[in-house]
Amino acid sequence: MQNLPIGMQSFESIRQNNFLYVDKTKHIYNLANSNRYYFLSRPRRFGKSLFLSTLEAYFLGKKELFKGLYIETVEKQWTEYPVLYLDMNSGIYDSEERLLNSLNYHLSEWEKEYSIQTKFVNPEDRFSNIIKTAVKQTGKQVVILVDEYDKPLLQTIDNEELHDKFKGILKGVYSVLKGCDKYIRFGMLTGVTKFSKISLFSDLNNLMDISLDENYTDICGITEEEIKTNFKEHLQAFAEKESTTKEDILLQLKAMYDGYHFSENISIDIYNPFSLLNSLTERKFRNYWFQTGTPTFLIKLLKENDYDLKDFSEGNITARDLTSKESMLSAPVALFYQSGYITIKDYDKELQEYTLGYPNKEVEQSFLEFLLPRYVHTIDDKSASYLSKFIKDLRAGRVEDFLEKMKVFFAGIPYDIIKDTENYYQTILFLICRLVGFYSQAEYRTSRGRMDMVIKTKDYIYVFEFKFDKSAKEALEQIDSKDYPLAFQQDERKLYKIGVNFSSQTKNIDEYIIG
Repeated sequence: MQNLPIGMQSFESIRQNNFLYVDKTKHIYNLANSNRYYFLSRPRRFGKSLFLSTLEAYFLGKKELFKGLYIETVEKQWTEYPVLYLDMNSGIYDSEERLLNSLNYHLSEWEKEYSIQTKFVNPEDRFSNIIKTAVKQTGKQVVILVDEYDKPLLQTIDNEELHDKFKGILKGVYSVLKGCDKYIRFGMLTGVTKFSKISLFSDLNNLMDISLDENYTDICGITEEEIKTNFKEHLQAFAEKESTTKEDILLQLKAMYDGYHFSENISIDIYNPFSLLNSLTERKFRNYWFQTGTPTFLIKLLKENDYDLKDFSEGNITARDLTSKESMLSAPVALFYQSGYITIKDYDKELQEYTLGYPNKEVEQSFLEFLLPRYVHTIDDKSASYLSKFIKDLRAGRVEDFLEKMKVFFAGIPYDIIKDTENYYQTILFLICRLVGFYSQAEYRTSRGRMDMVIKTKDYIYVFEFKFDKSAKEALEQIDSKDYPLAFQQDERKLYKIGVNFSSQTKNIDEYIIG
């Protein structure tokens, strides 16, 4: 079996060392022979850097690296161009000095390559001079590739002053692409989101955003067909280790790592490449992608905006806002989509509106496990211990024990961080119910109204109604008056009706009634 290129971002290194490469060169050829400027948004560790590295090798005319790949059969020219590769991915951008140092490093390297004694100070002037000099010396137009162009902006999104400074610096650098248009053969920028106010997307009128283009939905990531074609031996080895079939392994891989959609056509599923390659290498089903970068600031956005997590995982967003959101502090859903924590689940053509949701089990479980202790300010082990106890009680129908343990759980939350809102308590319950692995639905719709929470187990159905500074009796009466149980009258499982009241004074459940 060929080794799998986990974390490898150099196309040349993968090909020279005989690592497995999933052929994406049809996209390389189509891009190079269609438009001149492109933008691609994809989540982190989704193969953007590897794709740019493949583009770099192509435009450098390294024909020998493409032996046996699609592009070898169609490309006849193999022209070598000067390539300027600006890698913004590895920097830590916590000050203006660090951003300038990163830019100066690349500019200095290019100036050395073309023996330029620069007379300019500003990064944009130096960049422009490098482009013109490269064209003059080689007689060929320049290819410009920018990897993670927006990383400095994402790292400072909660620091308005520094964020604005970065916008000004990057606006100057990226605007060079427009000013030097006649010197450029091809340009591509990758990133997570579109910051329109740095002028890149307004100045370059011919910049084609292919992030939601159905023709390029599999430009990064791996499709199921590519798995079956390229990873036969790895699937077989995994199946033998687990004493099962390749078909069963594929089903488990799909549940864990598939489910990303990058166009209106949701029939095209994309697997997370980082998780998939790790799983096939270790022959284990684990959380790989989420552990490489925890969304601490994104969680902060959700909490500060008191964002309803039910809407977060089942929300709608317009096509425009999905790919470009300047004010993510007030509407973080677009950034969560672009970062890979939620994905497209459906599209309404008439309304031009996307329905979003978690892509797969890895992301949902990992995200909620990360979220719960940060909402209740407890350590992970403590939350996990309670979850185990909750599971046992609900499986056994011990609803009173479950509620008593819930009271203990809320009592352990630091008093000063509990918000006096019904949504806060419902959010905690929603997280717990999803994490115990059951089907749960907040505000379950019926013809007569909405139930606050439904939990289904193998043998039981629990219908909850929550009140805030009212009474458990009133909550239970609402369940009966709205005929909520009618939705489950054909279900043979035992049904419990539970009215719960939370108190703003005790910041806990003060009473409950089980019917």
